[in-house]
Parts: sequence; structure tokens; C-alpha cells
Amino acid sequence: MARLLVLLATMLGGCGYNTMVSLKERIDSAWAQVENQLQRRNDLIPNLVEVTKGYATHEREVFDRVADARARLIAGGTREQRIDAANQLSGALGRLLAIAERYPDLKANQQFARLSDELAGTENRIAVERMRYNDAVREYNAYIKSLPNSLYAGAVGFKPQQYFEAPEEAKKVPKVDFGTQGTRPPP
Repeated sequence: MARLLVLLATMLGGCGYNTMVSLKERIDSAWAQVENQLQRRNDLIPNLVEVTKGYATHEREVFDRVADARARLIAGGTREQRIDAANQLSGALGRLLAIAERYPDLKANQQFARLSDELAGTENRIAVERMRYNDAVREYNAYIKSLPNSLYAGAVGFKPQQYFEAPEEAKKVPKVDFGTQGTRPPP
């Protein structure tokens, strides 16, 4: 009975299988572009960390978090694990760049400025590629979940794909401290 239902759905779906293959390939291609940009960011990080270390030697925890997140991303694993590692690296890089606010000499350093500009450009590229990847996932997931495709998609190996979502940390309102805690401006 189940086979008959799958066969009937396949016939009603026409070329649905080929469309699923095409949409899945689009996701894989979009993911490859995300990975290209993540690799570009990974290549910039060691230089940025080294320049920053020279000015902020006591910020060891931040450097360790950046190194750990970068290592997890390089180690790979499943797409889901790489998404998680990329999100953790984004948070760690944010903390690293925040260090520059506390060190005026570091902000004035030309190498740091160049590297942070390159990193900002790379982060923009990652955002664009993430959006393209998520668009491909949305289109694919919608297709395999719609009738009659949903009747046979799972049976022939097509499963919903995971979005590249912002980490929980990015959803929190940032705390801004200009070093004036406990002081009030004059009236």
C-alpha cells in the first residue's frame, strides 16, 4: 500500500524528483560559497590576533575563544557543526574587535586598521552568502514539504535542510559601557 502511494505520488509529481535534485544542488553550491568566505575570514584571523596581542597581552580569554572557535570551524564536521562553529567565531571576533576600543594605540595601528577593514568586508560577504544559502534552503524545504512532493520526498532521500541562523548571542541587546559606570554627567 505504501509503495503504491509513493508510486502514485511520483507519477502525479511529474519531474518532481529532478527538481528536488536541482534544488539540493543549489543548496550545496550556496554552502560552498559560504565556506569560501568563512575560509577567507579564517585566513585573516591569525594576523589580526597577533597585531592585537601586541597591545592587549592581558586579554588572554578573548584570544583563547577566538583560537578555539577558529579551530572548531577548521576541523569541520557536519554542516550543522560548522554553522555552530561559525556563529561562535563571529561572537569571539566581536569581542576581539571590542578590545580596540580600549586601546587607542591599537586603533591607530595601520596594520590593525587594514586587517579590521578586510575582516569587515569579509563579514559582509559572509552575510550575503548566508542569505543566498538560506534562500536556497527555504526554496528547497518549501518544495519538498508541498504536495504531492511531500508524499515521496523522504522516501527517496530528500530531508529538510537547516538554515544558517544567527546565534542566540546575536539576538541579545548589546551592553554599551563607555567607562562611565557609577558617574553622572554634570547637571
